[in-house]
Amino acid sequence: MSDAIVIERLTKHYGRKRVVDTVSLRVPTGCVYGFLGRNGAGKSTLIKMLMGMVQADSGRATLLDQDSRDQTPANRARIAYLAEGHPLYRGMSVGEAVRFTRSFYVDQPFRAVWHDRFVTQVLDHFRISTTAKIRRLSNGQRAQVSLALALAPDPDLLVLDDPTLGLDTVVRREFLESIIHLIQRAGRTVFFSSHMLADVERVADRIGILVDGVLRVDCPTEYFKTVVRQVVLEFVGTAPRFPACSGLVSQRQIGGRLELVIVGYGAEHEEIAESLGAVNTEVMEMNLEDAFIAYTRGDTAPLPTFEWERAR
Repeated sequence: MSDAIVIERLTKHYGRKRVVDTVSLRVPTGCVYGFLGRNGAGKSTLIKMLMGMVQADSGRATLLDQDSRDQTPANRARIAYLAEGHPLYRGMSVGEAVRFTRSFYVDQPFRAVWHDRFVTQVLDHFRISTTAKIRRLSNGQRAQVSLALALAPDPDLLVLDDPTLGLDTVVRREFLESIIHLIQRAGRTVFFSSHMLADVERVADRIGILVDGVLRVDCPTEYFKTVVRQVVLEFVGTAPRFPACSGLVSQRQIGGRLELVIVGYGAEHEEIAESLGAVNTEVMEMNLEDAFIAYTRGDTAPLPTFEWERAR
């Protein structure tokens, strides 16, 4: 089975700033891929390059086996994109937005599908009238309309740029459950960025973490949670500083406690702790949000970079 998305050394500068730095990754067909990074890390820029909205300085990307810069209309019809903020023409009614979007799929020379019944069912489920003006809808309602429009062509690949940003807890959960239902169809691929780490942890098979434009992590979600550990060392008297070593992300001294975040904690780190005179060692698991925060705000350089294939 081929990869739905292939990115090879994709690079983009804005002025002198390199916002995306030689990123390479593959998203297998049928995978739900969570694309993470702090604000300004370059996530939206990379997604826009995937969608052909921003031109890369170098590198290339393919979506469904076609170059992202030269997608045929038939291939574009197989790809759905939800932009950050769910932009819609606010002067339209919901029904007008549906008919406008439908016109890009129905009666075209290339083969495409459009499920009117599905759109009606989604709008009815969320109690959104087709006569309502887009500008009068809440953020959550616009997200729901955008989702209905994106899924009506029954896409093979769904690209989402922070789809739950600005939504309240209840609407975000409903939106996420809709995505979960969507991905149950075999072979469909979802690539999405999000600031809601609990959402990512719930649905993503695999994650990538972008730090200052560099892809630092590309591995299964569970593996990342397993390999990033918080380690607490206790000492008699003031805790010493932990020396630089492989996998060390950050450290914090609090009296006789030394709190570490380590990627791939193992024998090397145990030996260092013993040599420093630690009287007790506690190794703790972290959820995805805690692991992400600890990893991306680490104060130890260089930041450990790892991939599933390399680390196995």
